[in-house]
Amino acid sequence: MRASVSTAQDLGMPAIYLHTLAELLRTIGVDERDLILRVGLDPARLNSTDLRVSQAQASEFVTRAIIESGEPGLGIMLARELRLPLHGALGTAVMSSPTLEEALELMTRYLTLRAPHLKVEKHLSGQNARYTVSCDVELGPLQGFVLDAVLYGCVSMGAQLTGAAVPGTRILRRGPEPNHFHRFRRVVGVPVEYGAHEDALVIPVSQLGQPVRFSNEQLAESSREQCEEALKQLTEDAGFACRVRRVIETSHPFPPKLARVASTLFVSERTLKRRLQEEDASFQNLVDQVRLERAQDLLGTTGMNLSQIADALGYADAANFTRAFKRWTGLSPSHFRARETGFRKTA
Repeated sequence: MRASVSTAQDLGMPAIYLHTLAELLRTIGVDERDLILRVGLDPARLNSTDLRVSQAQASEFVTRAIIESGEPGLGIMLARELRLPLHGALGTAVMSSPTLEEALELMTRYLTLRAPHLKVEKHLSGQNARYTVSCDVELGPLQGFVLDAVLYGCVSMGAQLTGAAVPGTRILRRGPEPNHFHRFRRVVGVPVEYGAHEDALVIPVSQLGQPVRFSNEQLAESSREQCEEALKQLTEDAGFACRVRRVIETSHPFPPKLARVASTLFVSERTLKRRLQEEDASFQNLVDQVRLERAQDLLGTTGMNLSQIADALGYADAANFTRAFKRWTGLSPSHFRARETGFRKTA
């Protein structure tokens, strides 16, 4: 029996995918910025390969996007926009693999990094290899969208890796063919069979040995190590405090109120405080951690003045920001900026 998304671990979704979806929405006439803000996300924070958005906010964004665009095939459309570098360390590992088979093995092992709750199993049947994709939780409206993006994204990935569509590839989908699919059948580029018993990518075994045109043994090894470390870190970050921090990191306006975060995570304010306390954390400390990291980034990489940084971090004025920054680091923001600038010049 599969768990519901509300009772399963929320490992989040890479923010960069929502950023890519937002850019896609803009091309079909949807006010993507307004939509992002209504979900409580910060548009400027989504363009990151490192940050993750809570499952609840990702699901709300996708659901609203489908409704407001009137396009149920958004997952298929997104798949065509997903270039391998957008997939972070996994994309790099896949690109640098020696063969298509090894690239697919990496996707099978590390898919959780990019699409939590999905798993891939490889089955050999006669002359074909089936890569079956399944979900261990009920994702609601997000589920069909994610399966579309992953399965049709794999077709696009194969073409990117080898330079052309992989001959003999086809896709199996459970359930009846959706009414909208006839508009996409040609652009998908491979046969799609609905009414199957599983959702799967089928590739002839004879094609798995195709060389990857970006193959790089040294890069493949280092990026696989990054994937392994990232998978370990993601597992360790499955606690409640990490879920709260994930919402804080991507929220607009910043910092979010405790009530807003509790609502996003479908818990009461009292439960949020209690569960954080059980992990020796507090809401204010998590806000301050994110504020410090943002402050250091803005001081070290931008020309924003202290008033502008204070405003971006949710302080009433530069004086309040300066006092907080000194309390955290022992340095004034100006001294920190001068030191960081000096380090970069001598590096």
